[in-house]
Amino acid sequence: MYLLVSALLGFMAVSGWLGRNNLARLQLDVQLPEEIYDGVETLVRVRLRNRQRWLPACLLTVRFQGGQAHMPLLARQGKVVLPLATTFYGRGVRTLPEVEVRSTFPIGFFVRSLTFFMESKMLVFPRPRPVGLAAASSPGHAQGELARDLGYEGDLTRIDDYRGGEPLKMIHWKISARQDQLKVKELSSLTAPPISIDPHQLPGATLDERLCAACWLVKTLVRADRPVGLQLDGNRIAPGRGRQHRLRLLGALACYGHDTQSA
Repeated sequence: MYLLVSALLGFMAVSGWLGRNNLARLQLDVQLPEEIYDGVETLVRVRLRNRQRWLPACLLTVRFQGGQAHMPLLARQGKVVLPLATTFYGRGVRTLPEVEVRSTFPIGFFVRSLTFFMESKMLVFPRPRPVGLAAASSPGHAQGELARDLGYEGDLTRIDDYRGGEPLKMIHWKISARQDQLKVKELSSLTAPPISIDPHQLPGATLDERLCAACWLVKTLVRADRPVGLQLDGNRIAPGRGRQHRLRLLGALACYGHDTQSA
């Protein structure tokens, strides 16, 4: 009886040491996508590394923000990237939630876990809410922005002095000959005029609903290569194009209202 009890206790001690050592040398990092939206499922990449020099890590389960992924075997000094479908809630700057790694190794009687507390921040954009594109138009935006949206094939807007960077075909030779000074033609662009979005003018019962509508408009219009800007109280972002400009607009919508509340 004593020998049986001693064998069982020894077996539990060895299994406990193996289970603890199985998680002891794990290193974890979370890679977030470029755009995260409130309440919209997104794919997060978790990088897991086993720093053990001699033993593999076995029967691993990674849990993060409601999603989980399984890794049966991670070789010594091995690395793996696990995709996790997760959902974040609440727009604005958020602290990255903790990540839990579980394992039933070696015999499946006990579940051991290791929690990684993440100190990095993430920015969650408002959830896009479809609205009509006509809602993005605001009185006076076209007159204020169209004159600065110059091109080479539209209507003549004005005659200006030659500054050295204009194409030669834009020089107005008749007027230049009369005034003894080079003059160039400024033409409007054939592309659609810029749009400045004011969330307060959009349909919605609450501020968050209007911000969600503005988010959808920014994504839709920038994807269509339309110059888009924002008017947020006294803060104005001039219309522009491109990925970086889209992220800037979405970030402004995500943080709007939170700064004033914290102040």
